[in-house]
This record gives sequence, structure tokens and C-alpha cells, in this order.
Amino acid sequence: MSEDKYSEIKDMVLAHIQALFEEMEKEIAISHQEKYTLLEDAFENASDEDELKVAFDQWYKDHTEELALEYEGDDLWDQALGGEISFDGYSADNEGLDGDDDSSVFEDDDDEDDD
Repeated sequence: MSEDKYSEIKDMVLAHIQALFEEMEKEIAISHQEKYTLLEDAFENASDEDELKVAFDQWYKDHTEELALEYEGDDLWDQALGGEISFDGYSADNEGLDGDDDSSVFEDDDDEDDD
């Protein structure tokens, strides 16, 4: 096989595989955007914090296999909330999520004074 034929074949195969990968990336991006839109829609139907969590859990359950995320749903939820707020301990009275009063959400028992 000549050097020119070798280079031509190599370039053709590499270009073909690159085109396949680019098409796959486009399809993945479209699929991910569709999943994101479904989550947005689920959140629009939620009326409070508890329903947001339920909507997220259902969305995660419905799409986790397709998305092949490396995190559990609760881990993603916690990461989204900064990893410091446990949904189980959150109540509508706490204002920490909007930044008005973080002290009611992030109480730390280790900071108690020993007088």
C-alpha cells in the first residue's frame, strides 16, 4: 500500500468517526434538553417545597437509566441546594434558600458558648 493511499484511508476513517461522534453529541444534547424541559414542566406543577422534591424524585426515577448519571437523586438534590440543607430538615418557615436569613437553616450546635 502506498503512503498516499494509507494517509487517504486513515483520514477518511477518522473523518467518518468524527462525524459520527458529532452527530451523537447533537442527539445527546437534544435528549438532555428534552429531559431538562420535562423537569421544568414538573416543577411548574408543584405548589410548594415538598411537591418540588416529589416532582424531582419522580423525574429522576423516570429518566435515571437514560441519563446514566453518576449520582443518586438525593445526592443531586443536596448538591443543587449547596450540600448543606437536608430536605428532611427544611420547612417552609426557613428562609435560608432565598438568602434572607441563613441562620435559621444553618444552625451549628458546635458554636454554642460554654459559659
